[in-house]
Amino acid sequence: MGDKFVLLVMCLLTSTFSMSVAITSSSNGVVRLGLKKQSLGFNSIYAATRIKGRYSTYAKGAVTTTQDSDDSEMNIISLKNYMDIQYFGEIGIGSPPQNFTVIFDTGSSNLWIPSSHCHFSVACFFHSRYNSSNSSTYTEIGKPCKINYGSGMILGFFSEDNIKVGDLVVKNQVFTEATREGSVVLSLASFDGILGLGFQDISVGNVAPLWHSMKQQSLVAQKVFSFWFNKDPMASEGGELVFGGVDPKHFKGQHTYVPVTQKGYWQIDLEDFLVADQSTGCCINCTAIVDSGTAFIAGPFDAVKKINDAIEAKGFVSMECKKAVSQYGDLIWQLLLSGLQPDKLCSSIGICSFNGTQHLSDSIKMVVEQKGETHNDIEVGQDLVCAACELTVAWMRTEMMQKKTRGRVIEYVNKLCDTLPNPTTQLAVDCTKIPNMPTVSFVIGNKSFHLNPDQYILKVEQDMATFCISGFIPLDVPVSPPQGPLWILGEIFMEAYHTVFDFGNLRVGFAEAA
Repeated sequence: MGDKFVLLVMCLLTSTFSMSVAITSSSNGVVRLGLKKQSLGFNSIYAATRIKGRYSTYAKGAVTTTQDSDDSEMNIISLKNYMDIQYFGEIGIGSPPQNFTVIFDTGSSNLWIPSSHCHFSVACFFHSRYNSSNSSTYTEIGKPCKINYGSGMILGFFSEDNIKVGDLVVKNQVFTEATREGSVVLSLASFDGILGLGFQDISVGNVAPLWHSMKQQSLVAQKVFSFWFNKDPMASEGGELVFGGVDPKHFKGQHTYVPVTQKGYWQIDLEDFLVADQSTGCCINCTAIVDSGTAFIAGPFDAVKKINDAIEAKGFVSMECKKAVSQYGDLIWQLLLSGLQPDKLCSSIGICSFNGTQHLSDSIKMVVEQKGETHNDIEVGQDLVCAACELTVAWMRTEMMQKKTRGRVIEYVNKLCDTLPNPTTQLAVDCTKIPNMPTVSFVIGNKSFHLNPDQYILKVEQDMATFCISGFIPLDVPVSPPQGPLWILGEIFMEAYHTVFDFGNLRVGFAEAA
């Protein structure tokens, strides 16, 4: 998540967090930690769509693959499904272990958690903090470090201690004690820290990642870890992370393995991207990063536009604006003709609370004065229906003053709705049309990996209403030939396909999730 595109998920101020209770069981070296789930919320999606980091440095290289290894002596960590976007589990640091909830992130390589020395960052007070004085195995390093994020940064210093993951104890692991978490995102996040599972090449301070230490200390029989994400929000288990092997009950058939093309991220070649079994022509020398810390699927603008056009995805504000015009246009016209004050109109017909304008009036005024121009004044986090109504009223009133007919006014205002911005890259779709949306496919290792619309469309709840959101967002990274466009295959893809990260043979494997 550090130095990369990552989608941190948390609730905003209107949300509350329930604490998970770990239920530990062990049998024959296999450990499962049972964790609770939380349902997906609209505000969480809004907060999640913040593009971060520096995915701009990637290259290609040849890696030789070998056959599957034995699947004994694996260590299993159950994962929590956090609002269907982030999955996290629990680790222990020190002796005796101090427990922390972390995101297991294949898109970064450092482990960091809040420190007891964090006194001036609000984020630290909302999370568990590591206290080195309570650990008998702590070794001081003290070297300062900084980890940058698109929504803030982590300041802290390096320390060394034992890390407990399930029944495994990794000795003398270097990690970061965060003394400053410079982001409200981290303040409100339901995880304490991040455990990076990328390569040492992208690690801040050149710190060896945890899986590398496991390998060096011969803690796992197989040099692999694997993810299973459970998309079912009603299931008791959010998912499973296995160190040292794979759990056969979580996939069907055989894995298709492809080599890692560059150590740093888990980067692979992507041969093609299909919409309705037709090539988009957008993938010449494409590569993809498989990222458990990213919620969506991100790709080149042209390719993402094709799928979003095919599913008729639109910005949330534009969608609600058109709905307001369609449902209330005639009524608004009649009320304006009757002399009702415009700033009272939306509340009088029950769309807005109170006078409905106090928190939106400045934004509405700016939009009306700059109609047709790009602006970022109305945000998805606001009451969309109320905002759409007020836009409709303001635009219709302006056009009425120019003596235009009702039909011309409503037609014009409906067109203006299309000019509204989509500042968070969120694109809404009509939930009723999901069954008729096309299948999309990624060709990896000469095999097509299909995603149906139920897999790539996210459903979120807000105020007793259901919103449907495209799981594809644009990400254009400048490249130099022969390198091609970059894709990020995040949790939406990994929910559909059980994923094996083979650090012994430098390859990634995919099989249909069960």
